[in-house]
Amino acid sequence: MLPINYTEEDFATSPLMFYYEVTQACDLVCKHCRASAQPEAHPGQLSPEESRALIDQVTQFPKPPTLVFTGGDPLKRPDLFDLIRHARSRDLRVALTPSATPLATYEALANAKEAGVSCLGVSLDGADAETHDAFRGWSGSYDRTMEMLEDAKRLGLPVQVNTTVTKRNVGQLDPLADQLAEHGIMMWAVFFLVPVGRGIEEQRLSADECEEVFELLWRQTQRQPYAIKTTEAPHYRRFVMQHQGDPLAGRSDSHGRRAPLGVRDGKGIMFVAHDGQVFPAGFLPLECGRFPEQSVVDAYQQHPNFRTLRDHDLLQGKCGLCEYRSACGGSRSRAFALTGDPMAEEPDCRHQPEGTGELVETLNYR
Repeated sequence: MLPINYTEEDFATSPLMFYYEVTQACDLVCKHCRASAQPEAHPGQLSPEESRALIDQVTQFPKPPTLVFTGGDPLKRPDLFDLIRHARSRDLRVALTPSATPLATYEALANAKEAGVSCLGVSLDGADAETHDAFRGWSGSYDRTMEMLEDAKRLGLPVQVNTTVTKRNVGQLDPLADQLAEHGIMMWAVFFLVPVGRGIEEQRLSADECEEVFELLWRQTQRQPYAIKTTEAPHYRRFVMQHQGDPLAGRSDSHGRRAPLGVRDGKGIMFVAHDGQVFPAGFLPLECGRFPEQSVVDAYQQHPNFRTLRDHDLLQGKCGLCEYRSACGGSRSRAFALTGDPMAEEPDCRHQPEGTGELVETLNYR
């Protein structure tokens, strides 16, 4: 779902991904929901006119990003398809993340494609109905998800499957990886829990368990036909670079592989909530202004929070000393959720930077 031809220099002026939470309304009650979504739309959500104006502003970035309509459940928004058409009329690439509810019919997905959606994000949090439905708070969500995957295949809509990994489903990742291969998806995005919203009640993985999942994902990349990435676990990039010997600083190796650009919260990522609040990411409730009072382009380029998050030299603790801090940088959302400081070290990373010694302890308090 990522655009191409971005460089490190572009991050100062343009995000790669712009997430717009078109509504907070959703009929699911997911255990890890960032938004703590509710059945009905919030009365303060942006109006149709304001939403179109927001889309128009997104086109003003020097390199317009992919626009992701998310929620809540975006299918709960009556003017969703009009907003998609408006975005496409402005030459924006549009992705959609519908919830697996009775609203997500073949006809709805066909209408989304006709309106201009180029890819879907579909959530699947278990290899069986019992595990997934317990996550989603609705018996039938798993079956609907399977139908959505098949409907997307029939429509020729590329799909990114999103899986949030916690202690309750970590043992199902291997069978889930094989299951996904049967559906012809383009990418598997494994989300590592950030304790915000209803996710506070879930058990996230320890640093050692994260490393074990990294090993599992690395093995699966060698055998699956789809791409695999992580969300809120940029330290997986460090793991991959250690295993394949990719160079740092964006240089290519003899196989033509490049080091990651270091996309993370506030660096290549921007999120606007249903009511216009601007955040560096959906999991990082660090307000950076509010649309329409403030331009989202100005917020991304100039707001102190965004500028700080993009500067890896301001990272604290062992992240500030890590040789992978530019390509990784740790989850700023998780650091903020657990310490109150968005620049604190990644809480769930086992890696110890070489030669740091007691300096790591010192930097934790600077």
